[in-house]
Amino acid sequence: MAGGGGEPQEALNEGQPGYVLPTSLEANGLKKNRWGFLITGLVGGTLVAVYAVATPFITPALRKICLPFVPATTKQIENVVKMLQSRRGPLVDIGSGDGRIVIAAAKEGFTAVGYELNPWLVWYSRYRAWREGVQHLAKFYISDLWKVTFSQYSNVVIFGVPQMMLQLEKKLELELERDARVIACRFPFPHWTPAQVTGEGIDTVWVYDMNMFRGREKRP
Repeated sequence: MAGGGGEPQEALNEGQPGYVLPTSLEANGLKKNRWGFLITGLVGGTLVAVYAVATPFITPALRKICLPFVPATTKQIENVVKMLQSRRGPLVDIGSGDGRIVIAAAKEGFTAVGYELNPWLVWYSRYRAWREGVQHLAKFYISDLWKVTFSQYSNVVIFGVPQMMLQLEKKLELELERDARVIACRFPFPHWTPAQVTGEGIDTVWVYDMNMFRGREKRP
């Protein structure tokens, strides 16, 4: 007697019409897709964060003349404060970095201002000033030094680079009052004769009193 069952069905292969993906493989595929989206999001977020943090540091370096951030040493700060003894009037630090000089001057009773192009360093400086309790005397601003007028300051501190000292010398000679004092750290001005020099090596500071330059023709 013949059997009652029909002919066995031929198994379908992946890609053929009517093929249904097994449940386990479908679940694995969804997990892979989720991991792919997660990894892509993490990588993208990391790149955005790196760009946001690095851009303020890289952008100044693309300028013709820039002030690289090199923290002042403890000895440099001591030498600057020493050259400010018996001085009065507001102080400005050109390229104030993380605010060490401005905060040290504020602790000595000066109304001190720092101009810095890097916003991250400005925000950090403000935090440091608040932490040290001198936020009422120490102020920090995001600004290009070439766009700032320094005529209102009696004391000027600069951690410069050789490429900018000549141009800055001309700017300060035109803007500062007769009783102003300029303190240069690491590099001296090319034409000015310092009234005092203290420190050694990278801790050397040069002190220039503007009354020594008054009475001569201003540099063009």
